[in-house]
Amino acid sequence: MKSLKWLVLAVAVLMLAALATGCGGSKDNEQKDTSTQQPAAKQKIIVGSDTTFAPLEFADEKGNYVGFDVDLINEIAAVENLEVEFRSMPFDGLIAGLVANQIDVAISSMSITEKRKESIDFSEPYYKSGLIVAVQAKNDTVKSIDDLTGKSIAVQSGTTGEAEAKKVAGATVRSFTNSDQTFMELKNGGVTAVINDYPVTQYFIKQGNSDVKMVGERLSSEDYGIALPKGKTDLLNKINHGLKELKNNGKYKELYMKWFGEEPPQELLQ
Repeated sequence: MKSLKWLVLAVAVLMLAALATGCGGSKDNEQKDTSTQQPAAKQKIIVGSDTTFAPLEFADEKGNYVGFDVDLINEIAAVENLEVEFRSMPFDGLIAGLVANQIDVAISSMSITEKRKESIDFSEPYYKSGLIVAVQAKNDTVKSIDDLTGKSIAVQSGTTGEAEAKKVAGATVRSFTNSDQTFMELKNGGVTAVINDYPVTQYFIKQGNSDVKMVGERLSSEDYGIALPKGKTDLLNKINHGLKELKNNGKYKELYMKWFGEEPPQELLQ
């Protein structure tokens, strides 16, 4: 009887040992499965931009898209696990492209306006800009926008600069596809002035175009935003979150210094 009890006890011990070994093997397998899991696939977004607007978005001598906006959206994408595909297109086609869902995002020095917000959504502001008047350096008669009455003005089509120029009494407003064309028309004497965004005009002059100068005060204070089609709330939240992360970790300030040579306004860092 005693030997039978010992036999039962021995069998029970062996069964418990086998069970423990099996459980251990299961944990090992679970750990092995976890370690071999693939990283989450990146969400691909098509980003539209008018790549003729240096220093915010333009093509370098090798044809690569560069600029503050380009760097910014790429850094946001890195934070939010997004894959960016750039699509260069005219500025006046960007909103239509968003509405038609041909592009997922537009980052192209686009000012946030109430009119535009009727058809598209914007991220939090990422740059504070404004319009400025530019004339030939030898022009001593035009000192502000008030002196453009009845004069000819070159603007980029679809921009707030175009809207501002159309307010000038008696002015002939000539609209061009990109900002480079407006400045060339000015340099060639085809128009009296250009109304364009301050940072773009400033950059153009610094690139060896000393025959052009800015006159008067900035005409407006405008915030640039990253534009998306209405209803893409998840993507908009990712864009805003990524932008906030870059402002918090110092990367936004680094990019701003790189392209504009100065620190960003404190209000943009909040």
